[in-house]
Amino acid sequence: MKIKANGHEQEISPGTTIAGLIAQHKLTPDKVAIELNKRLVRAVKYDMVLNDGDEVEIVTFVGGG
Repeated sequence: MKIKANGHEQEISPGTTIAGLIAQHKLTPDKVAIELNKRLVRAVKYDMVLNDGDEVEIVTFVGGG
């Protein structure tokens, strides 16, 4: 199954959730914002299963001073 993640086509297993995709990218769920098909996804919905052709943007938060 193929999705587009941050502008790059990526092959994922059927049944992969948003949380699973975050883990595959070695990111921490509470330090990212997720956009799925141009809509912001709340963290409580990260168990949502991705579908073939979905477009996901993963934005990481960066601290600084």
